[in-house]
Amino acid sequence: MFFRQDMGIDLGTANTLVFLRGSGVAVNEPSVVAIDSESQQILQVGLEAKKMVGKTPANIIAIRPLKDGVIADYDIALAMVKYFIERASTRFTLLKPRVVIGVPSGATEVERKALTDAGLEAGAKKVFLIEEPMASAIGAGLDVEEPNGNMIVDIGGGTTEIAVISLGSIVLSNSIRVAGDELDESIVQYIKEKYRLVIGEKTAERVKIEIGNVIESDEHDSLETEVIGLDLNSGLPRKVKVTGAEIREAIREPVGKIIEAVKVAVENTPPELVSDIVHHGITVAGGGSLLKGMKTLLENETGITVNIAEDPLTCVARGAGSVLEKVSILERLSRGS
Repeated sequence: MFFRQDMGIDLGTANTLVFLRGSGVAVNEPSVVAIDSESQQILQVGLEAKKMVGKTPANIIAIRPLKDGVIADYDIALAMVKYFIERASTRFTLLKPRVVIGVPSGATEVERKALTDAGLEAGAKKVFLIEEPMASAIGAGLDVEEPNGNMIVDIGGGTTEIAVISLGSIVLSNSIRVAGDELDESIVQYIKEKYRLVIGEKTAERVKIEIGNVIESDEHDSLETEVIGLDLNSGLPRKVKVTGAEIREAIREPVGKIIEAVKVAVENTPPELVSDIVHHGITVAGGGSLLKGMKTLLENETGITVNIAEDPLTCVARGAGSVLEKVSILERLSRGS
């Protein structure tokens, strides 16, 4: 007997996750492809490719084919999607899978078509696109089909998605291209300007995860970690210690943009739904939700209780996979595809 292996895909700027229906998250790897620039041959995809970032010889290039949550390099993205679909398929089947792919709510029709085409070319029988905040809300366990207002904030790698959802539809949404990548870039720039030291994106990401914070406190200020980079004056390696207070200052501007976008969304929400959101709270998902103090900062700025989703990094993938069992929402997606 053959089983169709339907799947949900969070095709993220930083990481790609594939949720296999009935099995859970089967793939969680960086959205990176390493290619030989001379032959254009793909050498590695995912985790093995990310290990090459910043460490490759001149002829090997590590590419992130998605930018701000949408396809920037179609051919490389297609190869990556094929690879991850194959990785997720754990048993032999002749039946092509139905695939649900999360897409930023601000994606254009051209960007949406590129995602659909990539999924079909990668071997899907049918591709449904679901807006990432809806997928994230479903993955976070919110009851999106009830006549209640739910607010979801998903701070990913390339975009921050904010949406108010009721009766299985998005009432209002905002997608800003400020998220984890911009935080990393801000850390790189801060250390370059303050210490005359050049660090790579992997180092910046590590620093963000280890000591990144958004609320001033003795606990956060005392955090510290060591970074090694190239001295701009001597061109030689140099080591410095950076503190939590410094990293909070480094990411202040992009974090401020995220907070402002959430406040604007609350202000634009219909009054009847605002009361529901105040009652249930705002749910936050994505890697940015794990920044130290993010919950407190959002509560201070909005006056609304904030809940961090369980397993926030996998919400979009789990929600995209789960929507295959929600007939009413799937029918709407079918009409839109």
